[in-house]
Amino acid sequence: MDIEVRYALDTFYFLVLGAFVMWMAAGFTMLEAGLVRAKNTTEILTKNVGLYAVSCIMFLIVGYNLMYPATTISSFIPGLDFILSAADNSAEAVTAGGDDAPYYSSLSDFMFQVVFVATAMSIVSGAVAERMKLFAFLAFAVVLTSVIYPVQGYWNWGGGFLTGSFSYFDYAGSGTVHLCGAVAALAGVLMLGPRKGKYRPDGSIRAIPGANLPLATLGMFILWLGWFGFNGGSELAVSSVDSANNVARVFVNTNMAAAGGVVAALLTAKAMFGKADLSMTLNGALAGLVSITASPLSPTPLIATIIGVVGGIIVVFSIIALDKARIDDPVGAISVHGTAGIFGVLVVPLTNGDADFVSQIVGIVSIFAWTFIASMIVWGILKAVIGIRVTEEEEDEGLDYSECGMEAYPEFTSGGSQRSSA
Repeated sequence: MDIEVRYALDTFYFLVLGAFVMWMAAGFTMLEAGLVRAKNTTEILTKNVGLYAVSCIMFLIVGYNLMYPATTISSFIPGLDFILSAADNSAEAVTAGGDDAPYYSSLSDFMFQVVFVATAMSIVSGAVAERMKLFAFLAFAVVLTSVIYPVQGYWNWGGGFLTGSFSYFDYAGSGTVHLCGAVAALAGVLMLGPRKGKYRPDGSIRAIPGANLPLATLGMFILWLGWFGFNGGSELAVSSVDSANNVARVFVNTNMAAAGGVVAALLTAKAMFGKADLSMTLNGALAGLVSITASPLSPTPLIATIIGVVGGIIVVFSIIALDKARIDDPVGAISVHGTAGIFGVLVVPLTNGDADFVSQIVGIVSIFAWTFIASMIVWGILKAVIGIRVTEEEEDEGLDYSECGMEAYPEFTSGGSQRSSA
């Protein structure tokens, strides 16, 4: 095929699939808005809109160049030229890999990568919901999207030590994106503490249901759709017969893993609680998706379904275990993206002969250690300088009013009617 035609097809494909991933921002927003209490809905919406914008700006200014540096210091430490690499949009720059290399605009690569970093930051949002200060969260977003995420992204996708010295394999980011976001969220939750009243003095756990399960379900389906871009776009090309076939296989495996996760979580919840738990079922779908993300191309569709089944089962037990450990995660993000992310990375060698368990474990430990330590330092600085948690009175009243000055459902909450009559 003519190089210019391949260039146009692959660039267009990359951009469209990047738009699919961008739509996942809406999925995270709706999922979280449905799983928090009504009095915190506007704040969670504002947080998700803000984090997406911050992610785009910081990755443009710093993050992209740190993750894909023109010069490097070492396989652990990337270089940084403070010149936007994505501005180089010449065909020569992106076809230099030879006839077998993908042909696409480097600006389209930036667009695809920036929505990945926004996804990682979105994971943090739900885990720290209902008690974190809005601007402390956005300040953390600045650091995660400009430094924390890009450094470990460089180790995997930018030519760093995980792929240079080891055979670490993570096709679309079960570790690089999802585990990174989950570990940053875990650090924030540990620093923040649980929501008021979540854990009683007698050791019992108080269930705090979300306000809008239809909205949460819509969010899950939006994420499911966006995941076709997340995994399918990671093939990087569609202009050859092989790449087109690969994309089709990735789409099928992604879909089947999600389906397996739904059924497994639904049955597991029924067996454990005696009821069909919708929130667990939603998280089962997402756990299946996260689990297949590390290697959506190599398994058969049946094996991909089984991987999703295992992800759907372990996410239920992980959510319960974290709750028993008094780690308060209102939406189950740490379990969905962290526990299932680890499983997804570990299962790769079973279907991909180019991967090995030692390299996969090295990748998990490296991503976890770097992200956790760096995040704890940043959260600790923010806590000391501006504080990261709202007051008890503000938490009781709801973050909608204390942080945003408005409520999402003013006609249906007692707080809204009281203020309107004041």
